[in-house]
Amino acid sequence: MRSVAIKLENVAIAVRDLEAAVSFFTDLGLTVVGRDTVSGEWADTAVGLDGNHADIAMLQTPDGQGRLELFEYIHPEAIESEPTRPNEIGMHRVAFSVDDIDQALETAARHGCLPLRGVATYEDLYKLTYVRGPSGILVMLAEELKKH
Repeated sequence: MRSVAIKLENVAIAVRDLEAAVSFFTDLGLTVVGRDTVSGEWADTAVGLDGNHADIAMLQTPDGQGRLELFEYIHPEAIESEPTRPNEIGMHRVAFSVDDIDQALETAARHGCLPLRGVATYEDLYKLTYVRGPSGILVMLAEELKKH
């Protein structure tokens, strides 16, 4: 059996405030590479929602390898839910490597986004933390300590 060629296209996250989420992620260093409003029969079919209508922003990491799609629903109305916890089944978190975790945390704090508990060091390899980002998104920030 031949396997299908596959690569990760993006991670999509529904947010309650698109502009706040875009501001947070661009301040961390991502770049907006596109914005659009999506609706119509094709969107209903692809997503599986009748009357699907959302504003979207596509962001990209500086290395060009990672993309994050943020979307704010216009219709149907967005459903508020409790922010996920690290041990819940399902979509967990989005993780970013950063050059300077302290600087990244200062940037996150300007958006009211703080670590869940603190910054940990993993086996002298990484300093890392989870912050609660806009719309309750879990965001992991990790700084490699021993650069190759």
